[in-house]
Amino acid sequence: MRRAAWIAAAAAAALAGGGAGVGGVAAAHVSARASAARWQPGVVAAERYAARRRGGISFAVRTACGEWGWRQDRAVPSASVLKAMLLLAYLQRVPAEPLGRNQRALLAPMIRRSDNAAATRVLALDGGARRLQHDAGRWGMRAFKAINNPWGDSTITARDQARLLLHYDRRVPARHRAYALTLLRTIVRSQRWGVAKVAPRGWTLHFKGGWGSGTGRVDHQVALLTRGNQRVSLAILTTGDGTHAYGKQTLEALARRLLRGLPDRATVC
Repeated sequence: MRRAAWIAAAAAAALAGGGAGVGGVAAAHVSARASAARWQPGVVAAERYAARRRGGISFAVRTACGEWGWRQDRAVPSASVLKAMLLLAYLQRVPAEPLGRNQRALLAPMIRRSDNAAATRVLALDGGARRLQHDAGRWGMRAFKAINNPWGDSTITARDQARLLLHYDRRVPARHRAYALTLLRTIVRSQRWGVAKVAPRGWTLHFKGGWGSGTGRVDHQVALLTRGNQRVSLAILTTGDGTHAYGKQTLEALARRLLRGLPDRATVC
């Protein structure tokens, strides 16, 4: 009887083990499905395209559950991409104050039509390069180097920019959040190239570009795309394009590849 009981117990244990094994397989399948459900940027296609293009290219993409990129830590001159940082720094200085007409007349042109004189003034009001360097450290930007004059030679990386843009709105004081996002959402039509040409349907695009006054020295774009509580940030930095037209073409083609599959996704994580 004891032997029969032992055999029965062993059989039950084996059956339980088999059940656990099946459950483990099922769990693995669930995990695989969950992993497959997560959106991922088209990094391989973007890398292949970038390798064929003239000049230097780096890019980074981030979501709440992943980070991807190519040459993400390559340091390049910021050009007007810096203006998104200047806007954030300025608004953090006045978190509870309503913005007056003169302040809006300074900030709006700096972002919407990339006015350089306005940026120079805002940088001075913010406390110059030293203060901006301090702010960038608070925002987790590890490679940023601020320069007063010319401020467009401040150096940035794709990794830092994607990190900043992913939660850009949450860094803006609540009182000014809608205003800041409106500026970044309403860039003038003449500057809506690159990612603005391929922004996925159903997602709201906030972005800022930087370029070398049409010379092709640099052509950059940084962006935050949102859909409800979902978000994707993107930074594409190019140098030595030869011409501005060539740089814009590169930005658009890379953004299209990196954001592929996003229009049909209700969630990214």
